[in-house]
Amino acid sequence: MQSLSLRQTSISKGLNYLTIMTPRNLWHMRSNFLFGSRCWMTRFSAEIIFKSVSFRLFGVKRHNADGEPSENEELLNNLLTMGVDVDMARKRQPGVFHRMITNEQDLKTFLLSKGASKEVIASIISRYPRAITRTPENLSKRWDLWRNIVTSDLEIVNILERSPESFFRSNNNLNLENNIKFLYSVGLTRKCLCRLLTNAPRTFSNSLDLNKQMVDFLQATCLSLGHNDPTDFVRKIILKNPFILIQSTKRVKANIEFLQSTFNLNSEELLVLLCGPGAEILDLSNDYARRSYANIKKKLFSLECTEEEVQKFVLSYPDVIFLAEKKFNDKIGCLLEENVSISQIMENPRVLDSSISTLKSRIRELVNAGCNLSTLNISLLSWSKKRYEAKLKKLSRLA
Repeated sequence: MQSLSLRQTSISKGLNYLTIMTPRNLWHMRSNFLFGSRCWMTRFSAEIIFKSVSFRLFGVKRHNADGEPSENEELLNNLLTMGVDVDMARKRQPGVFHRMITNEQDLKTFLLSKGASKEVIASIISRYPRAITRTPENLSKRWDLWRNIVTSDLEIVNILERSPESFFRSNNNLNLENNIKFLYSVGLTRKCLCRLLTNAPRTFSNSLDLNKQMVDFLQATCLSLGHNDPTDFVRKIILKNPFILIQSTKRVKANIEFLQSTFNLNSEELLVLLCGPGAEILDLSNDYARRSYANIKKKLFSLECTEEEVQKFVLSYPDVIFLAEKKFNDKIGCLLEENVSISQIMENPRVLDSSISTLKSRIRELVNAGCNLSTLNISLLSWSKKRYEAKLKKLSRLA
């Protein structure tokens, strides 16, 4: 292949210098290169460019006279003009500010065309500045792939506003496409994939092999427990726990074994638990799950609960295992101090979802409304604010 003759070119900007090895027959650069142009045009064939001109050029960083990385001033000015919180962005991904070539204006134009406001765009870049490194072609392709799952552009914009990393974390569109096809092929619905996309976007950044390993493991588990519909089993677990696919099969297997051995479950009982509330703890560290359960037992035994009562308590609401030792003990202590009995707590484990301050304030409000806590269904201590306040008003009128 014809060799390319290179020459060294240094372009100054203030005290900064950019040194580039350029082919002699590079025939055009956009005229504003000195001010941070991001466009190069050559007359070489794609083959020659790929084999002879290193793409490190497109990730080149600015350096000052001392060799230290310096920030791209034009980029900084552009971001400030766009309303980006530069301090936040710099803390999150400082390396972006040293890049010579970025696409903030293209990103802005693209997102505006999809219905995002300027404020939303600024917020996205502030929280995930690496978004400005994506090319328009990459953005367009990725957006089209997301539309295979999400029903509207506005819905994608809303997801990006909540979690920009979910869209911009990876630029491997082929891997995303393959994962979408695979997850649809194993029976997951659009609703299920949308839940994954919004709650556990790393699922789609996983290699296809990793996702296949987890799905194969879950299907094999289903069949080993005597259930003949592995597709339904996988779908139910993922709907209950969208984070399952970003965990290792080793961790999930250890937690399944923990549940079965700890609670002496037969295959049918384990299957029901895994398809229900037990699915939510499968991504926990197995060591953490075991320590947490040991603490729950210790605390409840000290309050004269039996082994059977403890197991029933945890199985009715496995999420209690998420609570750290101190938090669990403090919440139990708080409720007991407010004259809520241990039997009431055992019958309504969800009350432990509420913070201690919420528990105290609600108990105080209920007492002031004339309620007798010893006969009250304390499940309302964990209700949503709107539902709780409506019930409190009703109780106050009856008092």
